[in-house]
Amino acid sequence: MRIVLVGPFPPLRGGISMFNHSLAETLSNNHEVHRISFSLQYPQILFPGKTQFFDFEGKQSKAMINSINPFSWKKTVKFINSQKPDIVIFQYWMPFFAPAFASITKGVKKGCGATVIVNCNNITPHESRPLDSAMTARFFNYCDGFVVMSKTVENDLLKIEPNPKYRRTPHPIYDIFGESIEKQKAKDMIGVTEKKVILNFGLIRSYKGLDILIESAKLFKNKIDNFKILVVGECYGDENKYIQLAEDNGVSDVIDFRFEFVPNEKVNQYFCAADLVALPYKSATQSGVVPIAYHFDIPVVVSNVGGLPEVVVDGETGFICEPNPNSIADSIVKYFNMNPYFFSQNINEYKKRFSWDNFVKVVLELVES
Repeated sequence: MRIVLVGPFPPLRGGISMFNHSLAETLSNNHEVHRISFSLQYPQILFPGKTQFFDFEGKQSKAMINSINPFSWKKTVKFINSQKPDIVIFQYWMPFFAPAFASITKGVKKGCGATVIVNCNNITPHESRPLDSAMTARFFNYCDGFVVMSKTVENDLLKIEPNPKYRRTPHPIYDIFGESIEKQKAKDMIGVTEKKVILNFGLIRSYKGLDILIESAKLFKNKIDNFKILVVGECYGDENKYIQLAEDNGVSDVIDFRFEFVPNEKVNQYFCAADLVALPYKSATQSGVVPIAYHFDIPVVVSNVGGLPEVVVDGETGFICEPNPNSIADSIVKYFNMNPYFFSQNINEYKKRFSWDNFVKVVLELVES
């Protein structure tokens, strides 16, 4: 089949960009795939980070969509219709893009009549605004089917579309961040000398609960020996408030802040150096960090929010706790009192169900249903 994927692609940064790239690579094994990305994703005034791009040498997409320029939407429609696709798959995560996506989808349905599928990463954004639901509903009105990756997103979908055609399937395991590295070698590569490493990874935003992790460190600092918390990711906000919070709680000596974007080729260094990944989110639909951790057989501590508990077997592939310092601290201490090989063996078996081939199978079954 001829398939068009619409959404962010590398060299745009972000988990959804890498998701789209992995989906395109898998689909390309058996189908003709065209990749359409943004010429302008976020206006700079709305973008809190340092840059929206990173160095990328893989398969390139067509950067066509300017999120605030309707003329680019018409150009995108013309290109998609010229390819005569059987399926068009959108990545959706924020109502800001709904007007562009609705316009493109309407033009595609009138033009080539392709089946339009939406992969719903988020439906209700973490920082919601008036008219979000209305804009999303207008876009969804033109679509034929939906894929959700958590029960939370499924519930959000059903609030907007009472009788949608959809499938729910887990977020696949990323396999694009290189092979595993021996733990000591990985530590040497990133300059970590401590015996035990707790990793907090990804873009840092307030809803991800880094403040909870910092406050929890005070509670387990004297219960775990020779450890370091690695905080790795670009901060969308004030870095200094986290540094000050660590100082106020007397844990600056056990936290290594690395407020920087990590290129794909170095992601494995951080995960392979880690014993445990801690994600104390205050709210969530799902997290792309969990699949990366599982790829490297690293257990996770996650908050009992959104779709996170759906992908963790409590006490076997990690721990599910409440989003507060006491609960996070208890889970981290519990992990370091257990055999780490027990977790890695469980993860190695558990992750087999999260393949990209299985995800593609679900999407194509949805199209054919």
